Amino acid sequence: MILPRPAVVLVLGTAQTLGWGSTFYLPAILAEPMAPDLGVGVDAVFAAFSGALLVGMLLGPLGGRIIDRHGGRGLLSLSSLVFAAGLGLLGLAEGPLLLGLAWLVIGAGMTVGLYEAAFSTLARLYGARARGAITGITLLAGFASTVCWPISAGLEAEFGWRATCFAWAAAHLLLGLPLNLLLPRGAGPAAEPTPEGAPAAPARRPPAAAGERRPMLLLAFVFAAVWFTSTAMGAHLPRLLEQAGATPAAAIAAAALVGPAQVAGRLLEFGLLQRLHPLLSARLATLAHPLGAAVLVALGAPGAAAFALLHGAGSGVLTIAKGTLPLALFGPGDYGRRQGLLMVPTRLAQAAGPFVFALLMERFGTGALAVTAVLGLAALGALLLLRPAAEARAA
Repeated sequence: MILPRPAVVLVLGTAQTLGWGSTFYLPAILAEPMAPDLGVGVDAVFAAFSGALLVGMLLGPLGGRIIDRHGGRGLLSLSSLVFAAGLGLLGLAEGPLLLGLAWLVIGAGMTVGLYEAAFSTLARLYGARARGAITGITLLAGFASTVCWPISAGLEAEFGWRATCFAWAAAHLLLGLPLNLLLPRGAGPAAEPTPEGAPAAPARRPPAAAGERRPMLLLAFVFAAVWFTSTAMGAHLPRLLEQAGATPAAAIAAAALVGPAQVAGRLLEFGLLQRLHPLLSARLATLAHPLGAAVLVALGAPGAAAFALLHGAGSGVLTIAKGTLPLALFGPGDYGRRQGLLMVPTRLAQAAGPFVFALLMERFGTGALAVTAVLGLAALGALLLLRPAAEARAA
């Protein structure tokens, strides 16, 4: 059975929601109850989580090449088994050694089972027309924290953190695996009609472009800069808003606006910005965090909500750009390999973001936002140096 595109988006988006909510967003809920039980500090739990992010540096390019050659159904299905094994091991952990090992296994699953693998799968299925499908799955998975944080918190309060890990492991076997197995088989694009009515041609690996190195380096810098900031804000936003003068309750309320703002940004990309080249929408999105930082520094606590909304909306659009920009600039051929290579510096930046920004906050308070604002402007500068493929060919 070949699923139509809307069904593929629904299936893959649901699996992505489960994948993100039970892994990337898990430490925010379980780190504190987990740490004393394992005889470690909360910082050690987050250090193990950072190690999980670094696994992608090793496995990302390999996973991308596999999807380029064979399609994503098998690798995404395998990720469900890896997630289940890692979460089960985490629930059985009795000390720092098994804690670290469990997160390394989960990190392997994150590398071959989250957005990069999903984007590569969609590019393999739909070629240059995958942009709408990529936006669709990020819209669904944008609710991962909204849906899964309350579930994790409720399970932990009722049954403990170990049972919570086991429950998420079971969810990957009973829900995630069947969903991923529903994806179309094979390596070639789905046989969708083109606007002229002809079947879509398979995406083939093109010869290496002579001028590809420079745009790849620029794009790698953009993604690393953006995801350093995104991960840092995810770890420290409530405390940052408190340092800006907000009360703890107001800081949490403002920080909670990031998720809805991300979804709103993705809806904007799905509607109005869909008519623009992904480069243009990405350039606009990189301005959002620096503008929000300026508002927060200038206004203090009254600017907390505006900062959260601007940062969240920009982050939402840039999440889509991580999938659509390589597709628009280089085409669908060899997409998975490129995604794997582009994510190497991004994984480093994600792992470093919470730790480095914590040091900056200790020394400069809200002045630490100057660093992330400059990174956002530098990312904008890099995007301005990139040109759409048609312009590049004409040059």
